[in-house]
Amino acid sequence: MSQVNAVNVEISVLLGRSILPMQQLLRMGRGAVIPLDAKTNDEVWILANNHPIARGEIQISDDRIAIQVTRAADVYDYMAGGA
Repeated sequence: MSQVNAVNVEISVLLGRSILPMQQLLRMGRGAVIPLDAKTNDEVWILANNHPIARGEIQISDDRIAIQVTRAADVYDYMAGGA
């Protein structure tokens, strides 16, 4: 089991996506806002080492933000950019 405990896994949450021209991206500075294709109650993608593993919902309580896992990820939906 000690070998399993030594494995690092990066967990990230994808809130939404956006397509921008490179020129616009390069002009952005600190505080710039990037519009996403997500809506308020959309599920988020949960990624492990950049691979989709689950879907979840954002939970906000006081000053803390958490993600509640709701279901397993459908890799085909992720690749297609779908919900």
